Amino acid sequence: MCHSTSTRPAISQSQFDILVALGANLPGLAGQSPRETCIAAAAALAGLPEMRLVGLSRWYRSPAWPAGSGAPDYVNGIARLAGRVDDPAAFLAALHAIEARFGRARGLPNAPRRLDLDLIAVGDLIRPGPDPVLPHPRAQDRRFVLAPLAEVAPGWRHPGLGRTVEALLADLPDDGTALLPA
Repeated sequence: MCHSTSTRPAISQSQFDILVALGANLPGLAGQSPRETCIAAAAALAGLPEMRLVGLSRWYRSPAWPAGSGAPDYVNGIARLAGRVDDPAAFLAALHAIEARFGRARGLPNAPRRLDLDLIAVGDLIRPGPDPVLPHPRAQDRRFVLAPLAEVAPGWRHPGLGRTVEALLADLPDDGTALLPA
């Protein structure tokens, strides 16, 4: 997979930057590591109709939440896609279908999982509801989202807050999120 740094590939006026967070903290169905699951999920995102993967962050480790739960740490990253999303709810359903293919069972909030795909943003779209709320309502509060997002979309501005990813990241306390070795 490609790792984007500071340059942004040209995207036509009819396409949007689509930012998707990937995470996992349980082994996959075939016993693969959470990182391997996330890499395979990024390939699945690239395979969605009329989508093109234009950036994939490096992988980060973040502590499970709530703190002290005893759950394994997460592997997190961000995929930057180019494509068109006319119906955000249908796109979210496509993300949920990918999660299901990788063995995600929706249950308790914050439960350990084989794969978690969160739609962070679709261009500058602000959507207060119904689901998905865009941009993701807690993206600005999560270092494990913002650190990899800064890699694939440097200078990205939160559509609702008007602040750059770098400024949002600078405001967050250290929560133990760390870059994983290559």
